[in-house]
Amino acid sequence: MKPAHGAPARVGVFGLLGSGNLGNDGSLEAVLGYLRAEHPEAVVDALCGGPEVVSGRYGIAATRLHWYRGEYRTASRAGAIAGKGLGKLVDVFRTAAWVRRHDVVIVPGMGVLEATLPLRPWGFPYALFLLCAAGRLSGTRVALVGVGAAPIGRGPTRALVRWSARLAAYRSYRDTLSRDAMLAMGVDTARDEVYPDLAFALPTPRVGAPPGPAGPVCVGVMAFHGGNDDRARSEEIHGRYLEGTTRFVRALVEDGRPVRLLTGDAVDVPVVTAILDAVDSPLVTAAEASSLTDLMKEMAAADSVVATRYHNLVCALKVGTPTLALSYAAKSDALMARMGLDAYCHPAHEVDADRMLSQFRALERRSAELRRTLTERNLIAARSLEAQFTALTAALFPATGHTPTDTRTHTLREAP
Repeated sequence: MKPAHGAPARVGVFGLLGSGNLGNDGSLEAVLGYLRAEHPEAVVDALCGGPEVVSGRYGIAATRLHWYRGEYRTASRAGAIAGKGLGKLVDVFRTAAWVRRHDVVIVPGMGVLEATLPLRPWGFPYALFLLCAAGRLSGTRVALVGVGAAPIGRGPTRALVRWSARLAAYRSYRDTLSRDAMLAMGVDTARDEVYPDLAFALPTPRVGAPPGPAGPVCVGVMAFHGGNDDRARSEEIHGRYLEGTTRFVRALVEDGRPVRLLTGDAVDVPVVTAILDAVDSPLVTAAEASSLTDLMKEMAAADSVVATRYHNLVCALKVGTPTLALSYAAKSDALMARMGLDAYCHPAHEVDADRMLSQFRALERRSAELRRTLTERNLIAARSLEAQFTALTAALFPATGHTPTDTRTHTLREAP
């Protein structure tokens, strides 16, 4: 669908936004910043998980993603099962009607093409497929912008993800691994580009001088239970993660280090509570962050960061704080390598507090050098995201007069 001549573009944003995940909301914030700077005339609204939060925080109209309000609760009773089933049918028509009202729909970042965390096919993968299919049928351009992807085995999740990507009018990825994963799943990626994660486009908070020796440490935790293929041993994985992380925090306290516990999603709060109860020290406190900007402020004031969630890592690296990644997926390893910190990754599936502490101390010994490296890599990321937004304008808003550029020369290169 194209806007009438001279009419402002109608732009929709889509995803699990306003649902408690700070990374998802940060990606939305980056895209809204781009739209307000480059296309201030655009009329923007959202189809999302938390419409009240999105409307209140970002000042745009928002509609609930699913007709059935209990979509992401486990259905065990007959009424709930019937409600979910009916909701799938109703959402076909709701999604199609919403898409038709727009000229462009943007899916802002997020790992929408991956299943590295537990995921049911008839939840978000189904919703994304409905969006992309409705866009193709109605002529509305659907853009998957800076998204994450990962290999998915056989089954309905793989099929829904593959067809969603195929039906989208525009795709870009946040790392080379994501593009390679979609190519392996049968998507033609010849015209798809790779840029840094959209959160690197957010403003960096102003902070004072870096903390001195033995300063505070931010530890970003996660309600980690393994991935989609780990359901049978999810509690075992979570127990090992919690025990190892708690031992690490206790070791920092024994060294006299103040520790700030951070989250990236509302579901992580019980992990913070468990660590606070287990360590029971005034040196350990919990931060209440409601945005990626809040996380960046905390991390900029720290000597070092240890983090699990992907966007906790992005925030720490963006503010230039030396970081140790508790990595649960290849995307975290790729991010750390791109930013020059690939030596400082530790597997979240098998947390070993002693080895983690050894890696952490090695990280701190190189703190000054790593801060310089991060400054350089952040400049590269900023230039690359400028190219991302130029390419997006050329693809989605060709009538605005922006000159298309060959973005292939601007993508963020893997560091040697």
